[in-house]
Amino acid sequence: MSLFEMSERATKYQTDLLEFMDECVYPAESVYETQMAESGNPHFQPPILEDLKAQARERGLWNLFHPHPEWGPGLTNLEYAPLAEIMGRSPHLAPEATNCAAPDTGNMEVFTLFGSDEHKEKYLKPLLEGTIRSAFAMTEPQVASSDATNVQLSMVRDGDGYVLNGRKWFASNALHQNCKVMIVMGKTDPNAATHRQQSMMVVPLDAPGVTVMRGLTVMGYQDREGHAEIDFKDVRVPAKDVLKGEGEGFAIAQARLGPGRIHHCMRAIGMAERALELLCKRAQSRVAFGRPISDNANIRDWIAEARIDIEMIRLLTLKTAYLMDTVGNKAAQVEIAAIKVAAPNIALTIVDRAMQVHGAGGLTEDFPLAGFWAHLRTLRLADGPDEVHKRAIARQELGKYRKESR
Repeated sequence: MSLFEMSERATKYQTDLLEFMDECVYPAESVYETQMAESGNPHFQPPILEDLKAQARERGLWNLFHPHPEWGPGLTNLEYAPLAEIMGRSPHLAPEATNCAAPDTGNMEVFTLFGSDEHKEKYLKPLLEGTIRSAFAMTEPQVASSDATNVQLSMVRDGDGYVLNGRKWFASNALHQNCKVMIVMGKTDPNAATHRQQSMMVVPLDAPGVTVMRGLTVMGYQDREGHAEIDFKDVRVPAKDVLKGEGEGFAIAQARLGPGRIHHCMRAIGMAERALELLCKRAQSRVAFGRPISDNANIRDWIAEARIDIEMIRLLTLKTAYLMDTVGNKAAQVEIAAIKVAAPNIALTIVDRAMQVHGAGGLTEDFPLAGFWAHLRTLRLADGPDEVHKRAIARQELGKYRKESR
């Protein structure tokens, strides 16, 4: 068996998922757009999504991301990578339809690893069933949140619990119609060691003192799940709702964000593949100056470069997934950082060129390209900006030679 050869079960899931996409998801895209437009509510939960969820469950395409057999099929990162890529071809429908959407995937893993029995019964179970959604509140408007140690939301011990005060924003999913709970990162002890100052707590969205201030637009879009700015005013959280223990927030964040980053990259490859498909079809069907656009040398260069680049980032993603499975997330941190920089940037270029080939149509919602572009541009900041990941990679590289230079 070659290094990245898929297991029999993984191949079966790929076949089944591709059929689901062709038979159910792609035909549902226009229905989804119609239902969203008719609702007049950017955060409406359209009936077509619930239909897709039911169909995915019937086909056994549910919780595919979850590595624990108790909660899902127990696929490895390497086995899941092609599945996430396939879902990325319709990012606003397929991940949620299969209960593999961020930030729920990361939150479910956190509840699995660090949640109490009560958390698992009250939140993890309905998340796994797809009956509720969740949010992750880490980023803050007043600090550079790419450095997690900057987080300022205060979590002050008071009797048998904590009192939370502060402001979060870009809490993705908090405006989703079914969102019920957040995992919130804040500062419990400013005097502790740098990476022991933060904690994570479970906070119901309707807890007294929690106010959703607004939904933030992203590149002009109001995404259905929403990116919320949330105010915490004297929010009381019982000590039992501290995850793992006080001072463990940074460690949980590192455990959560590694898999989340690679999932984003897998889906980005799917967007790039669909953009290339649309580019090729459009270039062959459009005639300018008496011949198909696809006859132009620059368009053929774009197509060739896209195929080369997609294959490169796919291989790096598979290598990263393999390392996460075999030596762990920490040992794969350079590869995780590398793919987090490479995949969104390369996919963004391919989508941009596909938009160019589509002309004015590429800027509209008649095609998925503009939405892809906005989503991928966001990924250059989500889960850490490019510059932070490059900094981490460079530090690792320089570390190899520090002893030699002394």
